[in-house]
Amino acid sequence: MDRNTAGQDDVAGDTAPRDGAAPDAASQGSGSQDAGSQGAPGPRDGITPVLRHVGFRARIWQRRALIVALRVARLVRTGVRRFLPGLRYLGRALQQRWRRSLQFRTVLTTLMLAVTSFAVVGAYLSNQIANNLFQERLTQAESETRYNVKQVQDTFDGAQVTDQSSVITLVSDTLSAVEGRGSVIQRRYVFEAMPNQTKPRNRWVESRASDQLTVSVIPADLRKAVQDSGKDQYWASTVIPVGTEDRPGIAVGNKVTFNGTVYELYLIYDLNTAQQTLNEIQSVLWAGGAVLVLMIGAVAWYVTRNVVSPVSHAAMVSEKLAAGQLQERMVVKGEDEVARLGASFNHMAASLQEQITQLATLSQMQQRFVSDVSHELRTPLTTVRMAAEVLYDARDDFDPINKRSAELLYNQVERFQSLLSDLLEISRFDAGVAMLDAEPEDLLQVIAHVIEGAAPVAAEYGSEIIFAAPEGAMIVEMDARRIDRILRNLILNAVEHGEGKPVTVTVAANETAVGVAVRDHGIGMDQAQAARVFDRFWRADPARARTTGGSGLGLSIAMEDTKLHHGWLQAWGRKGDGANFRLTLPLRQDAVIAESPVQLEPKDATIPGAPGSIPAEQDYKNMLVLQTGTARPAPVRAPEETP
Repeated sequence: MDRNTAGQDDVAGDTAPRDGAAPDAASQGSGSQDAGSQGAPGPRDGITPVLRHVGFRARIWQRRALIVALRVARLVRTGVRRFLPGLRYLGRALQQRWRRSLQFRTVLTTLMLAVTSFAVVGAYLSNQIANNLFQERLTQAESETRYNVKQVQDTFDGAQVTDQSSVITLVSDTLSAVEGRGSVIQRRYVFEAMPNQTKPRNRWVESRASDQLTVSVIPADLRKAVQDSGKDQYWASTVIPVGTEDRPGIAVGNKVTFNGTVYELYLIYDLNTAQQTLNEIQSVLWAGGAVLVLMIGAVAWYVTRNVVSPVSHAAMVSEKLAAGQLQERMVVKGEDEVARLGASFNHMAASLQEQITQLATLSQMQQRFVSDVSHELRTPLTTVRMAAEVLYDARDDFDPINKRSAELLYNQVERFQSLLSDLLEISRFDAGVAMLDAEPEDLLQVIAHVIEGAAPVAAEYGSEIIFAAPEGAMIVEMDARRIDRILRNLILNAVEHGEGKPVTVTVAANETAVGVAVRDHGIGMDQAQAARVFDRFWRADPARARTTGGSGLGLSIAMEDTKLHHGWLQAWGRKGDGANFRLTLPLRQDAVIAESPVQLEPKDATIPGAPGSIPAEQDYKNMLVLQTGTARPAPVRAPEETP
């Protein structure tokens, strides 16, 4: 049937309107207006607009719900972002307090242990009290049930009733006598005929129950046990609906017989009073436990405060003593252990003050003596040096013995002059009058100048000085004179102990620091020698002839100059594999060195054993990395060296 046929049928009225709707003008024109699929309902169907409207409203509410959900999610995310930093700050504050406060840690630990103990003890006591109350109520319920069931059975056995009304009245009166308050517990009943019994002609009572009770309150297991038993008594816990609330109860079941019919008689006892008693006992236990925990916390705080306060005072006094306030003492009260500790501490502080004062006085005397002697020796030494220079210039006119004596005199006077200059410099460091004249300078030019000055000595020893540095300038805030002295000491020592092998000077920089490594491949240092490499007047081999320097103060002065620059001066060495000295300086005097841009342990350092193998423990016996300086050294990380 096509569209025209459908329209004609509708007009002729041969086809009944769908869903019982009468055709109207709109439905008559449906054949010509409907351009949809064949058989589709036209506008005459009133359900389609409703469905479209409902779908439209549903989409609107769906979008609104999505918008609300997004807003809620945004609010939650914003709240988390705002409160999370506060929670993190609180957590960090608690952790810091836990680490730094002995009193806080002790009190909190005591409270945690007390809460745990009271929770365990309270749970145990509550459980025991609940069990005892339940057992007491159960014993009473079983006793009363046994008595009341016997009374009901006796009443049923002695009844002489034959009509329906008399039977119903007897059963109702007998069960009503059972219902009510027992000795302690409120009692109700459920009276139900056992299923699958042959119905006698005079069986007019099927079931009876107290108000609001049905047989459904009896657990299925209890009913099955009662039905399968003889005259035994069974019980089970159940829930009793009383008004709008549910109360705990005990159902005790028995069998009774009346006029040849076996009935299930359940007496249900309300345990609400026992539950209220238990709740009150638990409330008292938890309230008492909370008060007791607070009291224990207060006692722990008071006790620990009395113990920790003197310790904190002693720590504060110790910090002041370490800072140089040698007159600080502890306040001593009483005669207990803490008082004796304070007295002993004060005695120790007084003894230390006296010894430190004596040592300071002796050190000042020694410094003054060295300074005075050095100054006093300058004038005669100048005269002796002038005479030695005259004799040295005229040595060709002397006989061999006098010529050698003039040369020895000149060399030793030069060495004496160098030693005297070093002593004067050390005395300035000890007196604290050494000043740093820091200006922006190009470190590469200073190093090149030092290498140029050390070239004749290197040529004499047959060593080659290799300088590896990046291109361009490297500006550092430094005292060029002191850095020149540090590098000259390091390079000349490397040349002297390098045994004619190449000496490498490597320079690198990062964001905060610049590093200079002076590497030789000579005799190296063992552990004992490396431990004293920066000591004053110390030489690795006292018997060895020295032609450069020789005062034994070069590395000590270099260390002091490095401290003035707030830098690091570190040494690495292994016997037979040479040594490496690393100088690390901040690019600016207000900068803090995080790590050195050059490696302390050289990459070309060979380790006994196969290449690439993990060295054994004995391979490290003669290797030591000695780090010195005022700043805390950072872990060594080797950057890529610029060739």
